[in-house]
Amino acid sequence: MSDMKGKTLVITGATKGIGKAIAEKFAKNGVNIAFTYNSNEEVANGLANEWESKYGIKARSYPLNILEPDEFKPLFEAIDADFDRVDFFVSNAMIYGRPVVGGYGKFMRLKPKGLNNIHTATVNAFVVGTQEAAKRMEKVGGGAVVTMSSTGNLIYIENYAGHGTNKAAVEAMSRYAAVELGEMNIRVNAVSGGPIDTDALKAFTNYEEVKAETVKRSALNRMGQPEDIAGAVYFLCTEEASWITGQTIVVDGGTTFR
Repeated sequence: MSDMKGKTLVITGATKGIGKAIAEKFAKNGVNIAFTYNSNEEVANGLANEWESKYGIKARSYPLNILEPDEFKPLFEAIDADFDRVDFFVSNAMIYGRPVVGGYGKFMRLKPKGLNNIHTATVNAFVVGTQEAAKRMEKVGGGAVVTMSSTGNLIYIENYAGHGTNKAAVEAMSRYAAVELGEMNIRVNAVSGGPIDTDALKAFTNYEEVKAETVKRSALNRMGQPEDIAGAVYFLCTEEASWITGQTIVVDGGTTFR
């Protein structure tokens, strides 16, 4: 694939799971990494040091609460002080646990506060993060944005209405962004993953049931792994994908067509 060395990725939520796998995929290919964490500064700094040592790139971590969209502007200003360019932005961070109470559950139990939190963390975070990233990408001649989605907006997943509908919304928003940012030579796509074996999935009350059903439905007879998503995200940021924009790439092991 094309040479990515010396370019810079900004990714939200990269201390574990899918985000960590994405950041490491880029780091292995010589891309500098600016990534955010929610609360565990020690783990984040440890990863930054590890990636710098292993791959000879520059890596820095920054705190970010994606439920506070106003934090994105100072975040990117801090990144400006450490990096001389931004080439790629991946909107990955998500919320689970207490903030999604009222947003994760059966339809008749959904509450506005939980739904609004999911929307803020999914759609608003993508919009504000992409706006800030695009300003930097324009200065270096363009770039690529990828937002994370899930197949829960295509098929029914129990208790997933709040997340699934907001993933559908962020996919639609990414298509609008693709049209308007195209004139800056910025491509915008989404990667829609099937159930991936991460801590976020394990937080689901019916995790074991979801895991068993995923393996059953998959044409490949296995759960998805974070690295499966990372490969698709990386590809969409390379020159090999230079005419792909406004698309959603489904990475689901064949779970949605069976």
